[in-house]
Amino acid sequence: MQSVEEGEVLRPMASFSKNIWRDQFPPTGDLVFDSFTNEIDPLKEKVKDMLKASTADPIENVKLIDTLLRLGVSYHFETDIQNQLESIFSSLQSVLVAGNDLDLNSTSIVFRVFRQYGFKMSCDIDGKLKEILIDDAKGMLSLYEASHLRVHGECVLEEALAFTTANLNSSAKKFSPLVAKLVTNSLDQPLNKSPPRLAARTYISFYEEEESRDEPLLKFAKLDFNQVQILHKQEVSQITRFWEENKFSSELSYARERYVEIYTWINYLFFEPCYTKWRIILTKMILLLSILDDTFDAYGTPQELQRLIDALKIWDTSALDELHDYTKVICKTVLVVFDEIAEEARKEGRPYGVPYAKDALIGLVTNYQAEVKWYHDGYVPIFGEYMSVAMKTSTFDPLITISFIGMGKIAGIETFEWQRNDPKIMQALNVIGRLMDDIVSHKHAPSSVECYMKQHNLSEQLTLKAFEKLLEDAWKDVNEECMRSTCIPRDLLLRHLNLARASYLFYKHGDGYTHPEYVKDDIRALFVDPIPI
Repeated sequence: MQSVEEGEVLRPMASFSKNIWRDQFPPTGDLVFDSFTNEIDPLKEKVKDMLKASTADPIENVKLIDTLLRLGVSYHFETDIQNQLESIFSSLQSVLVAGNDLDLNSTSIVFRVFRQYGFKMSCDIDGKLKEILIDDAKGMLSLYEASHLRVHGECVLEEALAFTTANLNSSAKKFSPLVAKLVTNSLDQPLNKSPPRLAARTYISFYEEEESRDEPLLKFAKLDFNQVQILHKQEVSQITRFWEENKFSSELSYARERYVEIYTWINYLFFEPCYTKWRIILTKMILLLSILDDTFDAYGTPQELQRLIDALKIWDTSALDELHDYTKVICKTVLVVFDEIAEEARKEGRPYGVPYAKDALIGLVTNYQAEVKWYHDGYVPIFGEYMSVAMKTSTFDPLITISFIGMGKIAGIETFEWQRNDPKIMQALNVIGRLMDDIVSHKHAPSSVECYMKQHNLSEQLTLKAFEKLLEDAWKDVNEECMRSTCIPRDLLLRHLNLARASYLFYKHGDGYTHPEYVKDDIRALFVDPIPI
């Protein structure tokens, strides 16, 4: 990071790459979206009939549900799917535990689908998961995917993951071309760590090569993806306009121009058409939090930042007069977007969530300030002290809280109280977000990597090895919290899981937010290129 002298102020100045998406999302009309409906609706009814007919055979029923999940169209049939899984869970669990003639592929799919839907499906199934034939490519791949839904203490699945990972890596060249592609994709992006929309975009191309594919279902998945993609393009266009109308490129030129990448995070959080309004609102808010992050990390002086925090705590336009011009732009826009959040929440009869969102935002900037103080003081905290602050600067707390406001009646006031008390799944999400970010961008100190190295007197290589264990434990916590016997609806817990998935995708090969070339192919597949019909 360089420093530049601005008048009498010496500012730290980071050098960020340019926005690679400018001018790629022009406005589109609603008529284009609506034009798909006449073709999609009859296909949707056919698929619904298929789902109903499949209930005659519980195993085939679960396999079809898995296919709908992987093609990205299960959201159309959620009530039916939930009811069907409820009705067959006990009987299928008994069948699996008792021992049966099911092949490994079917057993693994049944286990994974029930776990994905929050059922506590046992992995103690009479050694079935250990009966692995190395030449059973599909069985190994299905078991590999199932093992990613393991929780603490499931040694069978730990062994299964190690075995399948090693053998899929070593045997990939022996498989058929289609299976080899499936294996390569899964090793890089396991299903449980994949945002559903991106997983669907990838799987549709694989399903098209399956000899057993159902043509109406395939066409339905393609048309549905393309129709929803048009809606998402419209949303990105609105976000682009928000950025340009506020003149952030000129007024806040030091900040990363990443509104498409931020929208991608929010789209991973919830992609369904019913959340269109809240995707736009959340993207605006997280865009501002990204600007705040860069302001604290790469531009503002301690005095300017303290005034900004004080103004945000007052939460009134009367405090703007005390601010520097650039922080005035930020604070004013934060207040405007929060007014939009409050107004939409009021219209929907759920204003009680807004104060929790404000508290989460103030907590975020307060922790930003703590990190700035460490930097200016040259202080490297111990790992636990660092994480107590840095886990809260991932932006996930305000993001989750605001998303709950947009989730409808299922998020009552007790949900916001639960979220404010930092539940286990939130802690796990923040560990995943913070460690994955720091692993690929820790060359500026202090970060979790430097703090852990210093405290434990370890090399960077051994520290990163220790972080692998911390990350796997966090994923197990997320999996465990997403299973049933909880007072929090599954649809809300999926927000935490989807943000963990987004973190994995953005940081698995590098810092895909700061350096968007790491994720540009995914973004293009999601929002730019339609699927050929």
